[in-house]
Amino acid sequence: QVQLVESGGGLVQAGGSLRLSCAASGRTYSRYTMAWFRQPPGKERAFVAVMSWSGGRTYYADSVKGRFTIARDNAKNTVYLQMNSLKPEDTAVYYCAATGRPFPYGREWYGVAYYDYWGQGTQVTVSS
Repeated sequence: QVQLVESGGGLVQAGGSLRLSCAASGRTYSRYTMAWFRQPPGKERAFVAVMSWSGGRTYYADSVKGRFTIARDNAKNTVYLQMNSLKPEDTAVYYCAATGRPFPYGREWYGVAYYDYWGQGTQVTVSS
């Protein structure tokens, strides 16, 4: 089992920045693929970014590419999402996700079903 706890959300003006953190505890965290998803009000949960356990492979949703950066510190069992140039459409509950499955050659990491563990979410609100 892996437990995930997100933090760092809040209210920010458009153009501002926030850094989300996801602290993991449990089994062999460093071997887990870690990802961020978000769920805007009234919409489905959607992929934001993913990083393989080694950090060698990262992918981003087109809507955040160039603005958001995923990073991980395996010594601290923590994954981060640095969010810059925030827009009102980035407003959502942000979730951290993890899986111990091998990093796929396909795009399975894009879907919620690929992940086994989820945090409780942290609210990010971007005002215009």
